[in-house]
Amino acid sequence: PHIFGTAKVKDAREVLLNWEQIKYQEKKQERSSALDGIPRHLPALLKAHRMQDKAARLGFDWEHVDQVFAKLDEELREFGAAYARKDKRRIREELGDILFALVNLARYLQVDPEDALKGTIRKFHDRFRTIERVLRKSKKGFRDTSPAEKIRLWNQAKRAKARKRTGT
Repeated sequence: PHIFGTAKVKDAREVLLNWEQIKYQEKKQERSSALDGIPRHLPALLKAHRMQDKAARLGFDWEHVDQVFAKLDEELREFGAAYARKDKRRIREELGDILFALVNLARYLQVDPEDALKGTIRKFHDRFRTIERVLRKSKKGFRDTSPAEKIRLWNQAKRAKARKRTGT
């Protein structure tokens, strides 16, 4: 449409936005929402990312990353209030909102949230195993270890991995 039509665009992003608008108009008769085309069976993290990406390509997006951070802060405050009231239904809802906002932040920063989470899972696994080895050597378990000692061991495992990564 930007080639043969009258639409004027500045960059590739505008081409995509224009294309999404045209496709949305074409499919309007088939679907009640632009989000209806996203498969229902997707894992929640991927589905959230796809929904937010689709909405952004249609022009429903934040203008600045500061706004995304502000939304995340808002959701964290709402979660804190629900937690203080011990309102289990609201806690669950607000936790979902936090996760959704984090996925949106990842999308905005062009970070694949699935890859980011997988990386963190690997780090946790490595550090946990390191702590297990240390405790096994001292013939102790997690239940025999104070919270302060667990934190110390965690930070030690974290520093050891960082040194290994940087070669220092």
